[in-house]
Amino acid sequence: MDSLNRVAIITGGAVGIGRAIAIELAKEGCDIVINYNTSAEKALTLVEEIEKYGRHAIAVQADVGNFEDAKRLVQAAIDQFGGINILVNNAGIVADNLMLRMTEEQFDKVINTNLKGVWNMSKHALKYLLKANQGRIINITSVSGIMGNAGQTNYSAAKAGVIGLTKALAREIASRGVTVNAVAPGFIETSMTASLPTETVESWKQDIPLKRFGSVEEIAQSVAFLASEKAAYITGHVLTVDGGIVM
Repeated sequence: MDSLNRVAIITGGAVGIGRAIAIELAKEGCDIVINYNTSAEKALTLVEEIEKYGRHAIAVQADVGNFEDAKRLVQAAIDQFGGINILVNNAGIVADNLMLRMTEEQFDKVINTNLKGVWNMSKHALKYLLKANQGRIINITSVSGIMGNAGQTNYSAAKAGVIGLTKALAREIASRGVTVNAVAPGFIETSMTASLPTETVESWKQDIPLKRFGSVEEIAQSVAFLASEKAAYITGHVLTVDGGIVM
């Protein structure tokens, strides 16, 4: 595997899509830094699971929306593993509401985590990625940042911002051999969608050309591809993994 002995940081890595990405990259031979904010127990359980694949892992608590927390997270990776090859900016939150009802706090909180968190992590990791073999930044955005979604002016704005950040940074550092790409998931099967009424889920599926939700593993496999040598000539790209909903 071309990922063997590389080091990957996954923000928001303890649950859901982040967890699946951590496992997939560990299977590909990466050592993993799992970032979490509040899911300490799940992060430590994931560390144990990754070690079953013969890779090393650590869990680091940090709020990536906080500049100093993000710096501390990157430093923890350097202290433990000596370098970083892959940064996956996955951490994200939602605080949905119609704009008429959305509070300034709801807007600021989502922008701070979902957009500024990507900037914070990329800023602190960049000097190490520029020294890395096959340096990769992969940002998890969303189809909401491409097509918009009612009740998500904060989330859609943040995810659209991540796309702009991805393209701008890709241009800045392409000459240094580091690629920057984004993955935009559509409707994905998670614990949140599992709790929705069946009729709501079926209604949403009718809008998806493939007529199903995606899996967290399908997102993880897309990230693993962009992190691999096979994607060495891809940068500034947004890969939609969405069943065709925004084609």
